[in-house]
Amino acid sequence: MPAVVLIGAQWGDEGKGKITDFLAEQADLVVRYQGGSNAGHTVVVGDQEFRLHLVPSGILYAKTVCVIGNGVVVDPQLLIEEIDGLEARGVSVQNLLISGRAQILMPYHKRIDELEEERRGDYKIGTTKRGIGPAYMDKIGRVGLRMVDLMHKDVFASKLKRIVEEKNHLFKQVYGVPGFDYEQLLEDHLRYAERLRPHVTDTSVVIDHAIVAGKKVLFEGAQGTLLDIDHGTYPYVTSSHPIAGGACVGAGVGPTRISRVVGVAKAYTTRVGEGPFPTELFDELGNRIRQRGREYGTTTGRPRRCGWLDVVILRYAARVNGLDQIAITKLDVLDDLPHIKICTGYRYNGEVLRELPESLEALAGCEPIYETLEGWQQDITGVTRFEDLPVNAQRYLRRIEELTGTPISLVAVGPKRDQTIVRGEVY
Repeated sequence: MPAVVLIGAQWGDEGKGKITDFLAEQADLVVRYQGGSNAGHTVVVGDQEFRLHLVPSGILYAKTVCVIGNGVVVDPQLLIEEIDGLEARGVSVQNLLISGRAQILMPYHKRIDELEEERRGDYKIGTTKRGIGPAYMDKIGRVGLRMVDLMHKDVFASKLKRIVEEKNHLFKQVYGVPGFDYEQLLEDHLRYAERLRPHVTDTSVVIDHAIVAGKKVLFEGAQGTLLDIDHGTYPYVTSSHPIAGGACVGAGVGPTRISRVVGVAKAYTTRVGEGPFPTELFDELGNRIRQRGREYGTTTGRPRRCGWLDVVILRYAARVNGLDQIAITKLDVLDDLPHIKICTGYRYNGEVLRELPESLEALAGCEPIYETLEGWQQDITGVTRFEDLPVNAQRYLRRIEELTGTPISLVAVGPKRDQTIVRGEVY
């Protein structure tokens, strides 16, 4: 029963797209279980770069079935644009399936997201303004629309009419801006329905049958552990559950079906948006890492904040996800550094903390405690075996294993598929 959950072990942007693509070659199914078009997974195949947002990263393998699970909020317009872009480049989406239970992200969700972020001023969250939060709010408020509704014209039309009336009242009375035209929204979405209809099904059944049949299923998370709505650095988080437990809810499978959890982490730390970041580098070194690692958001293009590796965060991710393994990405970005630091704990109010504090204010006041290791200062992008890495690179990885208590099974030394060192079995 080889069902593997792949999660981000930091604040997202860890390189999950590359690792998912690498593992998808052996997978029968790749399942995206949460998030929306705010996610961005970059996959490099040869000289081609693919930027995926809603379509699972396994789509580049013709034999792999790719599933958008019920926990995802689907923007039909953007999904169709993404499908068109893939097909224009010769990538088939015939094996793409969409859960009928997945919530639909509507244009009014994006408008609300933009208006609310503007109203927050200095207290903004740093959202992508893709409408993700408002879509999940409607889901939890039980006033959302689902893909299964979109497949039935009369049902969708009736529900949409009532919702648009309520939203337009909100836009007029609260925000003082124009609302949306019901007829235009209906026309647009009925057109989307016909395009997406062949892909919509009960994906929970498909996934369960595959696992029972002994097929290899890879669950792909978006964002990262520290952006989880419950376990992240709230309120600077996303609106869903990127952690491993979210895979069960967002894909419709029981926890006993999961056989392994793999956490993806960069060899350093980055985050996008607002919120505390204890190991952030504000100097030229931080900018150097950003430039060398091409640390700009796949979805927004925003520059990512960069800092040293924080194993307090990694230990936290190992605990709340139940990590069996870690995949380290972008090790090559550190190639030219003479010394490399690892944050092993925090100082806060005269105390040494080894665990991530629950309080955001406490985290903001934490001073990182560093351990310094010697760098390797040589190009590792062509290395294919762990034993052939420079000794100091091996020491760095082994120290991460010691500090997290979790073995490293994969090491990425570049963006391409063949720039991946395999140290252990994943499936």
